[in-house]
Amino acid sequence: MKLAFIGLGVMGFPMAGHLQQAGHQVCVYNRNADKAADWVSRHGGTRGATPALAAKDADMVMLCVGNDDDVRAVVYGDDGVLAGIKAGALLVDHTTTSAMLAEELAVAANKAGARFIDAPVSGGQLGAENGALTVMVGGAEADVADASPVLAAYGKKVTRLGSVGAGQRCKMVNQICVIGAVQGIAEGLMIAKKAGLDIPTLIDVLAGGAAQSWQLQNRAQTMAEGKFDFGFAAQWMHKDLGICLDEAEQQGLTLPLTEHVHQVYEKLLADGHGRCDSTVVIKDLES
Repeated sequence: MKLAFIGLGVMGFPMAGHLQQAGHQVCVYNRNADKAADWVSRHGGTRGATPALAAKDADMVMLCVGNDDDVRAVVYGDDGVLAGIKAGALLVDHTTTSAMLAEELAVAANKAGARFIDAPVSGGQLGAENGALTVMVGGAEADVADASPVLAAYGKKVTRLGSVGAGQRCKMVNQICVIGAVQGIAEGLMIAKKAGLDIPTLIDVLAGGAAQSWQLQNRAQTMAEGKFDFGFAAQWMHKDLGICLDEAEQQGLTLPLTEHVHQVYEKLLADGHGRCDSTVVIKDLES
């Protein structure tokens, strides 16, 4: 199948590679053309000079960029995806965005004669590299059915949650649950370190009980050691939690924990920790 992949960051680069390895013909685009050239040298395939040229003749076009504005920048305009996409093609947005943008893109794609699904992912850089992401999808059943075999190249689990926008709302719930676990681990580690508990033993004990989580087993030790040079960046979690809070406001809800942690990230970003792993929230407690 002919595919286009727009956005070759820490997630998109390996995701596009899995598609090429699965036997698809992949054309990539990245704002930094050197990154696209590097991808082609490693994986084969081709690269387009613009999103429109990358999308030309593709059966499916995947996006994996930074935020709502980044998506609009590569989708709209004379050089955007919708200017080059063919009739009947399927546009798949892996970016974590607002649900409102997903609904907007569905309308725009339809006007261009194309189809659209929102498909944010969870699993981080390691999940992308290992082809083991969880893909949360919103869209028409037929469109999701068409996309699922292709997305399986990097998605260990591809699940439809409902109509367009449902994937993004599922990702919001995911991020809220993640930061709840991370904040809880950070606060627990403060007591553990103050009491002089052996952290590896502590993690081993907790992993056998109700406190078990991916965050505990994969990030508690590094948090305790003050290592934050990997994983999902704090600046992106700050962005994602802002999306969650906007959605909550639209629904007439208040999310106290999410609001608190969003403010913590605000401070951490101001202190220059935006590129650190999102578990850097423990620094706020230590200070």
